Amino acid sequence: MTSLRPAVRPATHDDLPRIVRTLGRAFADYPLTRHTIAAEDHQARLERFHELFVARIGLDHGRVWVTEDCAAVAVWTTPETAAEEAFAEIGPRLAEICGDRARASAEAEAAMRPHRPAGPVWFLGSAGVDPAWQGRGLGAAVIRPGLRAAEQAGVPAFLETSDEGNVRFYERLGFAVTAAYPLPGGGPRTWAMTREPGAGGA
Repeated sequence: MTSLRPAVRPATHDDLPRIVRTLGRAFADYPLTRHTIAAEDHQARLERFHELFVARIGLDHGRVWVTEDCAAVAVWTTPETAAEEAFAEIGPRLAEICGDRARASAEAEAAMRPHRPAGPVWFLGSAGVDPAWQGRGLGAAVIRPGLRAAEQAGVPAFLETSDEGNVRFYERLGFAVTAAYPLPGGGPRTWAMTREPGAGGA
């Protein structure tokens, strides 16, 4: 019996509340955001962070794919995304969300930047599956359209993860670890992963 891949579609702004709920649940205990977003009202701050990132970066300047019910989400920037301008615009609001961890967030960003590709790249900025729906192939399903787009453009796909358990998952999608390093100030170990065109797994 052949199993069918979950249906995936581009997201719209109407999906934003469900996307935020999914990412808030998926990232509730994620090491990087625990390190860079204040502990006080952490879950509410985390959801505001994702709402801002998805709305102003993913939907306005990049690409976002979801399953039909938004139980899985993948948020990308592309070589056409004016990423520096977009992040400069929302930077003060992100710092406010991070609260007393704003300095840790800035230090983490500075430590991660040298390990990112210098040329055109499809950057997987966020991907998450509602914990109630994990283990059903939804994560890979929403990531694959971005992988195919990067492949067609002939450019790498790139991501960062601070959860070692994610590394094997992304390796199965054709990514390879290109750097592994601890973030400053007692931050979590982080893996930079790149998928070159033709790597397979999509």
